[in-house]
Amino acid sequence: MKTYLSFLILICTAFSGKAQSPQMMFGDTSRTGTPFAKDPHVVNFNGRYLMYFSIPPFKNDPESGWNIGIAESRDLIHWEKIGEITPGPDAEYEKKGLCAPGALVRDGKVHLFYQTYGNGRNDAICHASSKDGIRFERNPTNPIFRPTGEWNCGRAIDAEVCEFKGQYFLYFATRDPAFKIQMVGVATAPAGTNFNREDWTQAVDAPILYPTLPWEGECIEGASITEQGGKLYMFYAGAYNNWPQQVGVATSDDGLHWQRLFNEPFLPNGKPGEWNESESGHPHIFTDHDGRTYLFFQGNKDKGRSWFLSQKEVLWKDLTPYFK
Repeated sequence: MKTYLSFLILICTAFSGKAQSPQMMFGDTSRTGTPFAKDPHVVNFNGRYLMYFSIPPFKNDPESGWNIGIAESRDLIHWEKIGEITPGPDAEYEKKGLCAPGALVRDGKVHLFYQTYGNGRNDAICHASSKDGIRFERNPTNPIFRPTGEWNCGRAIDAEVCEFKGQYFLYFATRDPAFKIQMVGVATAPAGTNFNREDWTQAVDAPILYPTLPWEGECIEGASITEQGGKLYMFYAGAYNNWPQQVGVATSDDGLHWQRLFNEPFLPNGKPGEWNESESGHPHIFTDHDGRTYLFFQGNKDKGRSWFLSQKEVLWKDLTPYFK
């Protein structure tokens, strides 16, 4: 079996003479020779953690397109790449690329939701499932979702699917008809869905979250959801990559109507010289089996010439998230 190279850095610092926990820093070097991994999404599956993430085209083959990498871990800090998801032989819709994975575990399978890439306004959300978390079978109705209505351009990317109050919610990013402003929309499907195209209904004929704060610039994307105390919390990316992109939080009682918790970024980009100086972006809020939550995100300090993935545990007080 071909060995895939990965790039892993552990940073250990000291405070008051005691070693702190190492910081996760992961970047895949197998395609370009430079650490490069984006759009993390993590599940706890069959006794190990699996992380799905976007990987770029091969350095010497730009037509290979964006694909999805798979890494495994036992502690959420040390990760080893174990596979890739590349365009399916009979999946014409994704031949130019696929990326930005979102995943959930149901009935002993990993269900992966991802976007096609390279098709402009025609990029859409697809679904695949796997019994081992590595080899995936495509949904025969792919692509399963694209938005309609005059408020958007018809494109759907950055899928996040969660179950809440007896149905599934699919959050996606799209753009306005001028292809300038990125925003978040939502579709729903019944609890017993097999995630086929015919089950999804666009729930709101308008964006549910639109960039309005100065730090959000012209973009809100990368929505990721956790349920706490009967409410949904959305961790989202504000501003386009390296603007800098930073992470905000909104909350909802019904999955459709959202209110920001903070006017400033919950997770800002780093200070000059830090590894995430250019951005802290595209979050995934991972809720483990024990209820603990971890915010995975991407960052870099060179305006996107490299990309690393990291995480920080999120704590909660009075249903408000915070960092230690």
